[in-house]
Amino acid sequence: MATIVIVEDEPQICALVQSFIEEQGHNVLSAATADEALGILKGPQAVDALFVDIILKGDMEAGIKLAKRAVELKPDLKVLYSTGLTVTEDMKASVVPGSIILEKPYSEDQLLASLSVLRGGSRPSVRD
Repeated sequence: MATIVIVEDEPQICALVQSFIEEQGHNVLSAATADEALGILKGPQAVDALFVDIILKGDMEAGIKLAKRAVELKPDLKVLYSTGLTVTEDMKASVVPGSIILEKPYSEDQLLASLSVLRGGSRPSVRD
């Protein structure tokens, strides 16, 4: 069982993603803002992965900045991004190495497969 922090400012999306992940037996901690997520990450709770929307509260790079800070705090943290934007080479170049980007809308299967890959699967990451 992994502990995953979800950072999503859309409450319905957050609740849906949380239910998908919890149904797989994982522990989920959710946050609506980068500051709230950093508070969780700075706490004593062990965290295995961060699932973060790239755009938070209108900031086009908030999720990318948060993930970089999170990996500084927890170097072994795995990162999965989501975005409603088309994934570009510039976007791929700006994310945490070894992370995965999911384009919205994504299916439950795509989400769970991506989390599985982060935890040791064989599909290549977005950025090596």
